[in-house]
Amino acid sequence: MSIERQVIEIIAEQALLAPSDVTRDATLAELGIDSLGLVESIFAIEEAFDISVPFNANEPEASEFDISTVGSIVDAVEQLVKEQK
Repeated sequence: MSIERQVIEIIAEQALLAPSDVTRDATLAELGIDSLGLVESIFAIEEAFDISVPFNANEPEASEFDISTVGSIVDAVEQLVKEQK
């Protein structure tokens, strides 16, 4: 399974949506994911890919991890996985 597919499935689970309903250009807010759902998604992503996401839950906008859209999250996870190898 691709990284993109796994990330979308994690986000879809948090949003209580089908993965097919989650698009790359959707924001987490549009999907109904609140700050707690965001933190749970980050933890699930870290566990799924065995990576450490540089994310500050207290100041998400100051984070190095771009959470502006699903696509930006996918791209950031792909980069973190690549750096880990």
